[in-house]
Amino acid sequence: MKICSFSPFGYEGCLVSVEVDLRRGIPGIDMVGLADGAVRESRERMRSAILNSGLDFPPERVLISLSPADVKKEGSGFDLAIALAVLSAAAKELVFPSDPILVMGELELSGSIRAVRGVHAAAATAAEHGITRCIIPSANRREAQAVSDMSVFAADTLEQAFNALTAPLAFEPPASQTPARTPRTDIVRFPPVTPETEYAQVAGQAQLVRALQIAAAGAHNIIAYGPPGCGKTLSMMRFPGLLPLLTEAEARPVSRIRSLAGLAIGDGQHMYQAPFRTPHQSASLEGIVGGGSQCRPGEISLAHNGALFLDEAAEFKPQTLQALRVPLESGNITLSRAGRNTTYPAKFQLLMAANPCPCGNFGAKDKVCLCGARTVEHYWKKFSAPLLDRIDIRVSLLSAAQPDDGGGEAAATTAQLRAGIARAVACQRSRSGERNSRIASEDIERLCPLTAEARQLLAAAAKTYAFSPRAVSSCIKLSRTIADMESSETIHSVYMEEAVSLRKNEGGVSLCF
Repeated sequence: MKICSFSPFGYEGCLVSVEVDLRRGIPGIDMVGLADGAVRESRERMRSAILNSGLDFPPERVLISLSPADVKKEGSGFDLAIALAVLSAAAKELVFPSDPILVMGELELSGSIRAVRGVHAAAATAAEHGITRCIIPSANRREAQAVSDMSVFAADTLEQAFNALTAPLAFEPPASQTPARTPRTDIVRFPPVTPETEYAQVAGQAQLVRALQIAAAGAHNIIAYGPPGCGKTLSMMRFPGLLPLLTEAEARPVSRIRSLAGLAIGDGQHMYQAPFRTPHQSASLEGIVGGGSQCRPGEISLAHNGALFLDEAAEFKPQTLQALRVPLESGNITLSRAGRNTTYPAKFQLLMAANPCPCGNFGAKDKVCLCGARTVEHYWKKFSAPLLDRIDIRVSLLSAAQPDDGGGEAAATTAQLRAGIARAVACQRSRSGERNSRIASEDIERLCPLTAEARQLLAAAAKTYAFSPRAVSSCIKLSRTIADMESSETIHSVYMEEAVSLRKNEGGVSLCF
């Protein structure tokens, strides 16, 4: 029987084969295979756990080999695999199945098994290598069950795990993906509406809500700026209610990344709800892009196929904001540590909210700004033109939302906003499978047919507002999304006009984008 475990370095990780040889000599435990301190300490935890579980520890000298030998083994997830390998090597009278098995778990001295991170990623990697059985902690049961074709045994103690080695029937059969819970590509579904995601409570900000609807429909980046209390954060924090559930292909990497980060992924299913990450302004560069000795995922990878919301964006460190530029363009992030590197997917949608100046009153009609010209200029230089050029939608807000006196038009509900988003997402999935914001430059002409009037309007706007080539492409993609929301194959001038108004910097505050 071949026992395998998993080394969760980076996004890919590595399967590790655990072998044990019992030989003559002074009783002791030797370990080879480039193990770090936590793995080497497992020798003592494993020995105490075996004895405290009422099992017999072999009296011979024990040699434990972790291969491949050139991959550094880190973490405490190898405890259970090492213990079972030792017990199976000593129990020569028992017959074990010949097929390989994945084992992960941390042992307590009492023999109880503690949860570890990366179980979903380990099970997915093992399934790719033809391994169909796994023994994992009970707390990680749902992660393993989310992997199709994987038979799972969730153990609470070392004794239960060892008994399962000789009892194939103890393993739960692979959990079938329930069609009603697995979003289909041809049907756009949304999570239930909650009070926290209901836009009917957002009054007086129809312009921002419309911009957020278009952003959600095409996965476009957006920035909203205005004085404090005007509704920026209130509106953007409800954005998860506009994000459709992920497809199977989209949910698979999201579940893997969350597993590597030690986060829950759902009730025995993939993580179908689109991520929505809101890091604090004090977040470090490593916390945003990822890193550490094991190259753990950062916020931009945890927001893969979802949204990353930076509230009070100008308060983030300038180097942290500039680090977003390449992932926004490429859709992935490569981390390198001590001769090893890994690439995480990072197709995230960027949402930013900012004040127009440090005091927040610049441009307000009824307030006085206390910031000098140099202060305001330095404040906005934190973003840099290359970063802002990658923002498709810019919204300038009024100083305060007007209260609803009952005579105006009622605010749109989340359900009403979802109707247009569903039409747009369905068009994109049937057209190319890629969201409009990520249409390649060479595909724009083919996927975004413009009428003569729309083409003329775009040319005039590009000249008037000095649009860069990226800004011109952004306007076309925005108009493509608006046309999809109206179920129109052709982009008409009315769609292009709205796209240009969203792209250019208009409103009461004049800022250099």
